[in-house]
Amino acid sequence: MSVQSEIGQFDLTAEPSVGDFVQLMKPRVMALVVFTALAAMLAAPGSINPIIGVIAMVSIAIGAGASGALNMWYDADIDARMARTAARPLPRGKVSGDEALSFGTVLSLGSVVTLGVIVNWVAGALLALTIAYYLFVYTMWLKRKTPQNIVIGGAAGAFPPMIGWAAVTGDVSINSILLFLIIFMWTPPHFWALSLYRCRDYERVGVPMLPVVAGLPETRRQILIYSVLLVPLAIAPYFTGLGGIAYLVSSVVLGAVFLALAVNVYFTTEGREADTAARRLFWFSILYLYVLFAVLLVEATVHRILA
Repeated sequence: MSVQSEIGQFDLTAEPSVGDFVQLMKPRVMALVVFTALAAMLAAPGSINPIIGVIAMVSIAIGAGASGALNMWYDADIDARMARTAARPLPRGKVSGDEALSFGTVLSLGSVVTLGVIVNWVAGALLALTIAYYLFVYTMWLKRKTPQNIVIGGAAGAFPPMIGWAAVTGDVSINSILLFLIIFMWTPPHFWALSLYRCRDYERVGVPMLPVVAGLPETRRQILIYSVLLVPLAIAPYFTGLGGIAYLVSSVVLGAVFLALAVNVYFTTEGREADTAARRLFWFSILYLYVLFAVLLVEATVHRILA
């Protein structure tokens, strides 16, 4: 893979800006990672020194950003040919491949060591696993080889709550695994909804996303299947004692909307209406996950205040 061959038409002599390096870290993805980790940290039993907690969150954020930078380094060739990613720093020639690789590597090592030494090594090991899984398992191995890339590779995005939980407790529990599973099951319908209306992008660069390999009808069917599995799983924290009444109500209402949108995607198969249905599910899925974890965070905060 030659990054330079894809971006050689750009002038790489210009110094990259701070904003270019921030963009390398995928700040929108990083925000979701930090938020789910924070919610798990507050919902975990026990307590953590506020300063140590801040260090843990910063380390998790930097580790997530490092994963994004390494992903962009490796995928620069296909990013340059996809409309959704063509404006990233490497395709635009704002950052070189070597700079992105060095940046991601330094951030990876620094975040893992900081989290391990200052917080605990269970959390540090989980962060290391997350970064390695995202780079080697998802980006380098699965993404370009199998339509199950999102399903298996989705584990990388599901680890942050386990890291936040472990930062407080120093271990992995049923509830932290449950939070992992919620994000793991959420990932396929979320990304396959995106791939439905970005199908040509993936086809152009040879990434075997499900719509490209199995077709749009099968993708819609898989979205519905995973949505049906996700909704009861997302309600389960109430029954394990992790979530309260507010969480139960929120998860039921949001789950009903999620399923309605997934059903709409399944039955809407023609023209712009099909793209609109997929877009609605994609954007709502982001809101869905944020609200679920926001309610957990609020409930945990109120509980700590009243305790």
